[in-house]
This record gives sequence, structure tokens and C-alpha cells, in this order.
Amino acid sequence: MLTLLHLLSSIALLVWGTHIVRTGIMRVFGSHLRRLIGQSMQHSPLAFGAGIGVTALVQSSNATALLAISFVAQGLMTLPTALAVMLGADVGTALMARVLTLDLSWLSPLFTLIGVCLFLTRKQSRAGQFGRVLIGLGLIILALQLIVHAAAPITEARGMEVLFSSLAGDTLLAVVVGAAFALLSYSSLAAVLLTATLAGAGLISLPVALGLVIGANIGSGALAWLNASLQPPSARRVALGNLLYKLAGLAVLPFLDPLVAWMGTLGYSPQTQVIGFHLAYNTLRCLTLLPTVGLMARLCEYLLPEREADIGIAQPRHLDPAALDTPSLALANAVRETLRIGDLVEAMLARLQSVLLDERPESGEQIRRMDDDVDALYSGVKLYLARMDREDLAEEEGRRWAEIIELTINLEQAGDIIEHMLGKIQRIKTAKRRTFSHDGLEELSQLHALLSANLRLGLTVFLSSDPHSARQLLEQKRQFRRSERELAHAHVHRLHHRVMESIDTSATHLELIADMKRLNSLFCSPAYAAIEADSLAQTGRHGTRADKPMAPGAPADSAAT
Repeated sequence: MLTLLHLLSSIALLVWGTHIVRTGIMRVFGSHLRRLIGQSMQHSPLAFGAGIGVTALVQSSNATALLAISFVAQGLMTLPTALAVMLGADVGTALMARVLTLDLSWLSPLFTLIGVCLFLTRKQSRAGQFGRVLIGLGLIILALQLIVHAAAPITEARGMEVLFSSLAGDTLLAVVVGAAFALLSYSSLAAVLLTATLAGAGLISLPVALGLVIGANIGSGALAWLNASLQPPSARRVALGNLLYKLAGLAVLPFLDPLVAWMGTLGYSPQTQVIGFHLAYNTLRCLTLLPTVGLMARLCEYLLPEREADIGIAQPRHLDPAALDTPSLALANAVRETLRIGDLVEAMLARLQSVLLDERPESGEQIRRMDDDVDALYSGVKLYLARMDREDLAEEEGRRWAEIIELTINLEQAGDIIEHMLGKIQRIKTAKRRTFSHDGLEELSQLHALLSANLRLGLTVFLSSDPHSARQLLEQKRQFRRSERELAHAHVHRLHHRVMESIDTSATHLELIADMKRLNSLFCSPAYAAIEADSLAQTGRHGTRADKPMAPGAPADSAAT
């Protein structure tokens, strides 16, 4: 029992090592790899080569699949090009399997020692993330050695011989087992390395090992299909074509027995034969199928036609799950989606002005629909950011993460406030059949114009973090406060002169001014983050400065002002 536990723990260490390498590479070189894949490649051989190179670095064809799927979903890559990238990814995985099964035992302690030193001393830097990659490589090499040692006594156990002998007579069952392990381990590379190691230890026969290798390739295709299941049809076609290409590899099964007999005459070790088969199988399959990417693209388009766009709640456009392993890209995606929320809130403000000035009911319905869109996009950004591990973010990235989530919360609250303002205006104008005075409408329109300008400036400050624009925004906020007080006093002055429209709408008028004041505070919030970031940068350049007393009139807190 203890021996089996050692084997299982060694397998878990192998899977964990491949995960660490994949995530580390994506964090260090993710933007460059995406740029390489995302270039407009007109020729399939170039895309094929890019797939080989990226997968060899990332050590995961599934990670390459996520990149290709995301590019197709955003319209940045054609389907035939993406399918060529995926064929190259299969060859890249096979090449890395060959490299990792060389006698690299002396590298394991070296990689682990250097990697730990880099990661612990420079965790938030690119060097620290590269140390993470070295740790992963060291763990993979160590895990392969441990699997060999753990498998040795198991090969002598009678029960294990009976268990694995059940696979010997059923190649399809071996294929299914290989696919299942690739799914569970989230890595076909880990499945192939384990298979080669078990074959080298004599725990499984060569025919079973080859079936497991074929199954591991199919499992990686099924994994990409599952990951793309929530994507639009254009993206799922990439995963479908990739899966069909891997299933085409089953055509080799009838020739497996004579192939095994021929391989037995070569005199190589079982481990070398398994890795050599994996490399030859993927290379020949992919080169043979490469000219058919256009036909496969048309087949996938036929099997997964475009659905008619339904007019409903908005869906996020920029929240690419494949970018989560590259924090800078993921944060940039979240910023783009947050600016989209800001555009919706600005459009809601414009419709509110239309409701205030005329009686058209369609503007009110548009505001309610757009508030639903704001809520949906806010939830998308919130859940997207929640999937990022903040402990792995650099200090500047952590501040940006906080700025994004704070602004999305503020914009979502702003959408709710605008919808409530709509209800107040409609209740006055429709239910009670009363109208604002001419002066009252002009005052509300004046505040509305200031509010819209501050929203646009606030989004600009959020995007650029420019301290000069941030200070300008705070000055605009103070100007809005002065205007708000003056207009509230002017309204009370009309009440004193018994202006009938002002008396009838007084409560609603003052409530709308108070709501605009709240909106203005929400829109101006990015200024404080930009000024704080500039202050930290100044402190970093000039050394730690003693805290100075706050200047008279300086804003103490965004909520208080």
C-alpha cells in the first residue's frame, strides 16, 4: 500500500510540475507568445511552426489551444490558421516529451536550487517567475525518477500484473484509459511521460503503452473541447477541428500489432520506443493532415453554424480566459471591459436627459435595458478578476487590480442610481402629471452636462493614470459641488417666490440634485487612485519622505467629498 502511495504521489508531482512550467512560461512570455500566434499568418506552414514553438515553451498543447480559441473568438485569426496552429501544437508536445525523457537527472537539483532562490528573492518580478519555471522543470525530472523507483516493486506484485494484463488484449480500452488520464491530469504531456516511464519499468507492455499514448492525444483534444464549450460557435470550431484531427489518429490502430513487432526488432528500450512512437505518430499525422485545414474548417462551419444574434443582455467581449496566466494581459482585458461599462453608463445619462426634457417612453425602456447590461458586464469583470491569484501579482499589478474592481463597483452603483432617477422623473411627469419649472429644467440640465463631462474625464484618468488629469478631475468635482449648492439655493429661492411648478416638484428636484452629487463622487473616484500611484512613484524616486500635514482644503476621502 505504501509503495502504491509513493507511485501516486510521484504522478501527482509530475502533473504539478507541468502545471508550474505552463503557468510560469505564460506569466513571463505570455504577451510575446500571444503576439507570435496572433500575427496575421497567411500560410499554414508558418502557423504550424508557431504552434510547435509555443507549445514547446509552454509544454501544454491545451494552453496553445486556449490561445488559438481566444483569437478566433475575437476575430483576430481565421479558422484554418488556428487549426494549423493546433496541428503544430501536437508536434511541439511530442518534442518536449522526447527532451524530458533524456538522462537529465543531474539537472533536477540544479534547476530546483536556482529556481527556489530566484522565486523567493524576486517573486513579483519576471526573474522570479522564470525561477518558477525552473522549479517546475526540476520537479518534472525528479518525478520521473521517483516513478521509476516506485514502479520497480509494483512490477513484482501479482495483483498489478493481473490488473495491467487486462489492458493487453483490448487496445481500445487502453486508448480510453489514456484519454481519461490526460483529462484528469489536464496534460497529455504528463500522460505520455508517465506511460513511457511505466513501460520502461516493465509495468505495462508496449502495445498497451502505444494505446495509452494515442488515448492521451485524444484526451487533450477532448479537454480543449470542454474548455471551449461556453465559447461562441466560431471559437468552438477550433476545438472541434482539433478533436476530429486527433480522432483521425485512430486509423493507426489496425496496424498496431505489426508495428509493435517491427519496433521490437530495433533493439531500443521500451521507454525510448514509446517516446519515439509518440513523436513519429504526431509528426506524420499532423504533416499528412496539414493540407486539409481548409476542408476541416468548412466541415466545422457546417457542423457548428453561426447562431442568429439574439437581442438580450450584453455579454463580455474582452474577458479572455486564456490570458489569465498572463496578469498584465488579463488586467488589460478587464480595463477594456470596464471602459465598455463606462460607455454604457454614459449612454444611460444621455437617455436620462431625453426623459427629463420630453415625454418619449422609449428612452426609459432603453435605460432599463442598459442597466441590465451594466449589471451583466459588472458580474463578468468581477468573476474574471476573482480568478486571478493576487499573491502572484506584482505590486503595481495589485494596485491596478484594485482600481479596476473599485471602478466597476462604482459604475454598477451609478447605473442603479440612474435607473432610480428615471423612476422619480417618470413618477412626477406621468403619474402625477406635473412638470419642472423652466429654470428648474435648466439647472438640472446644467448639472447633467457637468456630470457627463466628469464621467468622461474620470474614465480617461482611469485609463491613463495621468496625475495632471486626476488633479483636474478633483477640481471639477469641487466645481460641481459649488454648482450643486448654488442650484439648490436657487430652487429654495423660487419656493420663496411661490413658483407653482417648483412647489409641485420640489422634493423630486432636490432628490435628483442629491443623486447627481452621488454620481459625481462615483465618477471622480479614479482621481484618488491616480494621485496615490503618482505619490508612491515620487516616493520611490526620491526616497522615503516624512508624512506632511494635509493642505487646507485638500480632499480627505472620496466618499466624504
